[in-house]
Amino acid sequence: MYSNESFDRIKKIKKLKDANIVPYANHYHWKTNIDKVISSKNIKNIEDLQENCALWDFSIAWRLMSYKSHWKLAFAKLKDNSWIIQVCFMNDKIVFNTWRKIVENIEIAWENKTAYKISEKFLDVWDYIWTKWDLFVTKHWELTLFVKEFQILAKAIRPLPEKFHWLTDEETIYRQRYLDLIMNDDSFSRLNLRSKFLKTLRDFYEKNGFVEIETPILWNSASWAAAAPFITHHNDFNEDFYLRISPETALKKATVGRFERVVEFARDFRNEWSDPSHMQEFSVIEHYAAWWNFEDNMKFTEEMFDYIFDNISELSREIEVKDKQGVKKLVNFKTPFARIDYIDWVKNACWIDVSKYKVWDEKILISEIKKAWVEFDWMDNMLVPTLIDYLYKKVLRPSIVWPAFVYNYPKAMQPLARQNDDNPEIVEQFQLLVNWWEILKAYSELVDPEVQRMNFYEQAKAKELWDNEATSSDDDFVFAMEYWMPPQSGWWMWIERILSILTSQDNLRDVVLFPLMKSEKKDLTIWKSKKTKIAVAIINKWACKEKWQELNTVWHLNASFWARLWKELFLQDKIKTHDSIEINLNIQHAINIKETNSNEEIKNLIKVSKEKNWIELSEFTREMLESTNDEKVALNTAGKKYNEIEYLGVLVFWDKKVIDEITKDFNLYK
Repeated sequence: MYSNESFDRIKKIKKLKDANIVPYANHYHWKTNIDKVISSKNIKNIEDLQENCALWDFSIAWRLMSYKSHWKLAFAKLKDNSWIIQVCFMNDKIVFNTWRKIVENIEIAWENKTAYKISEKFLDVWDYIWTKWDLFVTKHWELTLFVKEFQILAKAIRPLPEKFHWLTDEETIYRQRYLDLIMNDDSFSRLNLRSKFLKTLRDFYEKNGFVEIETPILWNSASWAAAAPFITHHNDFNEDFYLRISPETALKKATVGRFERVVEFARDFRNEWSDPSHMQEFSVIEHYAAWWNFEDNMKFTEEMFDYIFDNISELSREIEVKDKQGVKKLVNFKTPFARIDYIDWVKNACWIDVSKYKVWDEKILISEIKKAWVEFDWMDNMLVPTLIDYLYKKVLRPSIVWPAFVYNYPKAMQPLARQNDDNPEIVEQFQLLVNWWEILKAYSELVDPEVQRMNFYEQAKAKELWDNEATSSDDDFVFAMEYWMPPQSGWWMWIERILSILTSQDNLRDVVLFPLMKSEKKDLTIWKSKKTKIAVAIINKWACKEKWQELNTVWHLNASFWARLWKELFLQDKIKTHDSIEINLNIQHAINIKETNSNEEIKNLIKVSKEKNWIELSEFTREMLESTNDEKVALNTAGKKYNEIEYLGVLVFWDKKVIDEITKDFNLYK
């Protein structure tokens, strides 16, 4: 919605256009940055300027930040991407450029306006203008531009935000970053530094013989990193594709094709949670170097940081950060960085040797963790890799504030990584940690195609049983490996994380120009079109031996249904009473509950629904009732044939006519 001030500005724009004045210029080429103006030595005497006007044809163009008139004299502030400076408009000493011609006065809305009056009545804060000028110093010793000629380059419709509110409204800062850049010099400098940082890294890679390449963002499989992918549909191929989680396999395939050192400045996507240290869309630098191992990449990392600090004057090696408790501490990036043996340091912290635990030793490990007086949520439901990871995050990672390489990870933690030749229970990798954030990671890469194929096979089994974040197999990648993949080490760094550390920011979004945000809630009077869909839950009363099991089945089916389709279920989030009290709105689709006494009838309904693959389906089996541990449910289900599966219920959802037809033989639940 426009404010009254915005409507006034719109009226001014119309008046200018009616007077054949161009309020939105086609171009402007003759700009001098303010920082260059400030260093100018061509300073004039104000008395000469008042008598003779400005003579020099210097020009500046940017945003009007303030304007105050005092009868025949007006002072304003102009701001560009380098600095801010004062300008002076004097009655009878300036002319106005309409874009078509230069005038001392012109008729606007049936009134004759001098150039000075146009500046006074038609310039608004936040307009883009250009001026020709000479330079002088006021009696208050402020460097000022004496305006000879001015032109409107672009009229602003909306006024500046109110400053105090603006500085405290974090969501608006992220959502309207362009305003933040104008009002906040720190934000502009920080995001400008990001560009310089990336250029410096590109220079460093070029000096070290790396070739920058590009790999696809859309992939046939959600391959490599352990994370949930974003999925999209390719209409022409009629096939689902995945936004890449990592460019790793494509970069490695390039090393098969004679590229010995490759690097990509990439955008990756992971469909995970959001918090100050995690984003779903983020930037990484990822490289692979033939003939290197992970220790070579440690040395390369230290050389990289030395190069960064030597070539970016805005950065200091000693940086103030906040630890996990919010206490400010100094981090020094002096090389060489500390080295921390993962297994030894965890053992020193809690007397647990994590290297000796295998995949199915979770009960023994849980017992040892409890004996060490260490606890964390959900530990009784975790597998060994997760238990080790959470133990490390509890007893070791929070204490790492200084830059440190953490290496010697147990194999249970990284089943896809290359094992150490001397000790197969550890893998050859390291991470660089700063202020307990994981900044970068590197490996000695696995290049044995048979081992890689087996690892993919094991991951596929995990994905089928319980692990939604297990990496998918990539047959084409293994096929490429069989043509000889050179020994190599891979390395990747999260750009937002390292920049947040280097610029003392607590939130990754503070170093992202336009961070991803949820859609703003729209006015509740703009209603979505209602679709006639229905959900029908079928309860197997024969399988549900007690009433609580029937209710439990209904609850779980509805929870599963909601989790899969929540975006489609709401017509609007809220409604309001006449006195503006908000009420959370119910879902827009009806849910009916029906019943059966036959396991086979439910299985037949499932079969029909799967044949019509657009029908949304939620299922609830005996195994799901007996355990909330997804891994145990998956293992118990995998031990049975389908004809042994006992359904307590099923829910189907789609167009009402379709659902009514396929559930017509079921009676309403009593």
